[in-house]
Formats: sequence, structure tokens, C-alpha cells
Amino acid sequence: MQFMLMCGIEEKRWNALPAAERDGIMDAYRQWIETTSASGHHIGGGKLDDSIAARTLRQHDGRPRVMDGPFAETREQIGGFHILECRDQEEALQLAQQIPTLAAGGVIEVRPLLYQLKD
Repeated sequence: MQFMLMCGIEEKRWNALPAAERDGIMDAYRQWIETTSASGHHIGGGKLDDSIAARTLRQHDGRPRVMDGPFAETREQIGGFHILECRDQEEALQLAQQIPTLAAGGVIEVRPLLYQLKD
């Protein structure tokens, strides 16, 4: 069973951390990815650019409308994602609890993936 982990954090809070602390968290994060990849859980993922680089497309009165910024009105922004192969959601949650950005105020949404599109 596959799960998508959407990892978010308040960008101002993240950017306010000392660079050495952010670097340490990201080193631990790379180790988490290596460990979950080696165990066969980690299928893929990626880090997103800051939300200021986002553009959002909506339809308004039947016409496309492009707006600057992220789609959500929230302080936490999605910064990256992972797709995991797990027995069940409990296993996905256990693995998600090991993501180092949680200790820095991050949030992780763990959602079952109904299907994955293939190229």
C-alpha cells in the first residue's frame, strides 16, 4: 500500500533557524531518506522551492486565472513530499514520525495514495 507524505513548515520559522541547525536537520533528513530507501519503503519524493516561487491556477467565470503564491491560506507551506510503500497507515505514520523537520515545527500529512500514474 502506498502513502504520500506531504511535509510542511512555516517558512519564516524555518528561515529564522540558524544555518547550522537547518543544515543538521537536512543532514538527518538525507539519512532518513537513505534508510527508508534501503528498507524498500521510500519510492520517491522531492523538495519544493519556497512558496514565493509558486503560481496557482484557478478557473474563474470559465476562464483560467493565474495568481502568485501557493494555493493554501495557511502559515505552513508544503516544502516537499515522499511516496512510501508500507503495510498500512500505522507503518507510514511510524516512518513519518522519524522525519527530522517535525522537531523544528514541521507538519506531515500522511495520506493513502489511491493509484500512481505511470509514464
